[in-house]
Amino acid sequence: MINLSNEYDVILDAREDRCPMPLLKAKMALSKMVIGERLCIMASDSGSLKDIPQYVSLVGFSLLLTCEDDDIYTFVIQKS
Repeated sequence: MINLSNEYDVILDAREDRCPMPLLKAKMALSKMVIGERLCIMASDSGSLKDIPQYVSLVGFSLLLTCEDDDIYTFVIQKS
């Protein structure tokens, strides 16, 4: 698991949520953030592997990290 220290402005735990909730929660969190802030989202729904990177690409944000550890998917998104 990655280190969830002060390097993120918002940490979102969506491990108990099923599609489409991880993506919807990420969208809601990002809408409240300012440019340059970083969101770390953890999800267990495998659909997130497709949904979150696709959304990030569509809106032009930066996907800084995608990793999987014990069926937990972690994404770090920088709002730009």
